[in-house]
Amino acid sequence: MPTTIKGPAIFLAQFAGDAAPFNSLASIAQWAAGLGYKGVQIPAWDARFFDLEKAATSKAYCDEVKGMCADAGVEITELSTHLIGQLVAVHPAYDAQFDAFAPASVHNDARARQAWAVEQMKFGAKASRNLGLKASVSFTGALAFPYLYPWPQRPAGLIEEAFAELGRRWKPILDVYEDNGVDVGFEIHPGEDVFDGATFEMFLDAVGGHRRCAINYDPSHFLLQQMDYLAFIDIYHERIKAFHVKDAEFNPTGRQGVYSGYQGWLNRAGRFRSLGDGQVDFSGIFSKLAQYDYDSWAVLEWECCLKHPEVGAAEGAPFIESHIIRVTEKAFDDFAGGSTDRAALRKMMGIE
Repeated sequence: MPTTIKGPAIFLAQFAGDAAPFNSLASIAQWAAGLGYKGVQIPAWDARFFDLEKAATSKAYCDEVKGMCADAGVEITELSTHLIGQLVAVHPAYDAQFDAFAPASVHNDARARQAWAVEQMKFGAKASRNLGLKASVSFTGALAFPYLYPWPQRPAGLIEEAFAELGRRWKPILDVYEDNGVDVGFEIHPGEDVFDGATFEMFLDAVGGHRRCAINYDPSHFLLQQMDYLAFIDIYHERIKAFHVKDAEFNPTGRQGVYSGYQGWLNRAGRFRSLGDGQVDFSGIFSKLAQYDYDSWAVLEWECCLKHPEVGAAEGAPFIESHIIRVTEKAFDDFAGGSTDRAALRKMMGIE
């Protein structure tokens, strides 16, 4: 039976805050439902919303969280572990910045921080199972990204060793997700070692083609790299298990292009925008995903350099709703069909 994409849903991370209604899961879920969202993606690292370790060990707690969301009128779509997965692999150049994503007890200790992240990722698998979820979303982290542009020339074997190490770190985590029946949809994102199709394939090879190694599809990152994001769906649709609906625009000038000249977001050639304000062909994307029977959620991820987040959120639900294709159960020309008559078919073709 063909499947209609679920949604609209919203990723809560960009809206979390210390003031109501953005400071608790109950109140932000009610806010989201009031805008027309049917699902919420929960940032697993935000203690204002969720206790990841407790969720991994207590089905009762997970039932309570699910009930709280249901009372508000929304479902939980996935747990996001982006900021946790990021810490599974951190190049030393980024140590100081990424310490902020971890508890103070592991600051200035890369090994302890990584061990903490691995444990938290495994909690994510068990928590997702306790919540009855099929997928989660995350980042791979990065060991090779500082060497993206090969000048000076990269030492032979550096990229191969970086991906081999990524595989060594992630395969045991993916095994825990397999044990719990949950996919990890990695967001393919510049700044991560996995930032396009070629690097995803390298990572997939490094984890032995692991069945739980999946994709969180976000076209905004592909548009800013000038990739064919529709062809990406043709190539990788079997691995796409989650979908961030995020818009972007790319306006190169005589002064800057894809790398955007170290400019702030307002002055970059490539900018994230609110839904409908950018250049992403969402009609094409939703059509492709429907064609390949994508059966999960369309989740707004709001990041815009111009528009207020609450305006972007209010506009996002009807935008997604209008793009979701209710998939047909029959062909448009079925009315002209008939039963199979082999003799008549052979006669039509002049076959004796």
